[in-house]
Amino acid sequence: MDRAALFDVDGTLVDSNHLHVVAWWEAFRQGGHRVPAHAVHRAIGLPGERLIDHLLGGERDRSDDDRLGVAHDTLYGTFFDRLQALDRAGDLLRALADDGWKVALVTSAKDRELAALRRAVDADEALTDTATADDVEEGKPAPDPLEHALSLVGVPADRAVFVGDSVWDMEAARHAHIVSAGLLCGGIPRADLVEAGAAAVYDDPADLLAHLRTSPFATVPAGTAAAGRSSDG
Repeated sequence: MDRAALFDVDGTLVDSNHLHVVAWWEAFRQGGHRVPAHAVHRAIGLPGERLIDHLLGGERDRSDDDRLGVAHDTLYGTFFDRLQALDRAGDLLRALADDGWKVALVTSAKDRELAALRRAVDADEALTDTATADDVEEGKPAPDPLEHALSLVGVPADRAVFVGDSVWDMEAARHAHIVSAGLLCGGIPRADLVEAGAAAVYDDPADLLAHLRTSPFATVPAGTAAAGRSSDG
């Protein structure tokens, strides 16, 4: 039976969280909102609409939300050529794919952002598919994105592992009944990731790769069916 290795992208495979913080902070400033950078950082990983709700409150005038989202997207877009993969991110995906895992990205990034992120990781040959927030009604921390990713690769939840860097990632995995591993490279403390449901926590993709044989991935035994992969994600 096949196994699925699901990955968040921003802050997990690509060192981009700080760039999102700057883009959202400036978007809020331009919109007349004073939102501390540390609060923005804690909200990174939520889809844009939910991030705005989380930071500005649900009981408010939403007429400016689209403008805030466009401002963030425009500002963040100026950083695309500076996006860098975290240490050995691509190697981690390739190692799992070579071991028979179906590797899928689960991200809130929009198409143009996702293309830039995938260029940075440079491991498309390891990917089986990609699930985005646009594919589902509810983004993380709801389980919908992870459940959609599982449906794309045809793997049940008990044969999957999800890797992310935020509490929203860990909560989504818990709601989807998928074992999760947290990475510290997104800037969220270890204790917060564990409290949110992480079965194990590693520094970054390189650290997880070095400990694959003792990680949550080792708890899902290989099946007898061959796991194919494609590069058309």
